[in-house]
Amino acid sequence: MTVPSASRRDRKKAATRQAIADAALQLFLEHGYDQVSIRDIADAADVSTATVFKHFSGKEALVFDQDEDRESQLIAAVRQRPSGQSIPDALRQHVLDTWPLIEAHPQAAEFTNLVNSTPVLRAYAERMWTRYTDSLSAVIADEFGVDHDNLACVALARFVLEIPVLARGRQDRRAAVEAIFDILTHGWEPPSKPPAQ
Repeated sequence: MTVPSASRRDRKKAATRQAIADAALQLFLEHGYDQVSIRDIADAADVSTATVFKHFSGKEALVFDQDEDRESQLIAAVRQRPSGQSIPDALRQHVLDTWPLIEAHPQAAEFTNLVNSTPVLRAYAERMWTRYTDSLSAVIADEFGVDHDNLACVALARFVLEIPVLARGRQDRRAAVEAIFDILTHGWEPPSKPPAQ
């Protein structure tokens, strides 16, 4: 079965949305979040302010323009995993497939600094993270037929979502992701001291 390609209208809408998000991020990085208005963004993207609001619920959403896609991909990693693959292994593969690309983006450090230095964006990111935790733990719980507030499911979701933060800054980020997932799947072992030389 073939998946129908996106219509011309859908492609145009997606291109407009991306152009708005790109213009907004560039302005935020150059001038600071609080110094940029929706009108500035609309002008830079060559659209009306009404068009900006047609694609984004507000200024914060412009910074996190891939929010809904990332949440959908997390859920799909669990729901659409191959038969016989465990949920932690499916999430491990998802993190390894997606996170290094995000971290390797040339504006990743600037973006992180923008969010961390802007209280309204930090608060938005925390709400987004909480929503991801709720969504991911709910889909994990559904796979096992247990309540959405099941502690094991909530804990797994929360720990998985912390992995990119824990691995950030490590020399070998991929190895760090693998090591943390190993702890999740096999249990924690006390670290051993390196041999004396």
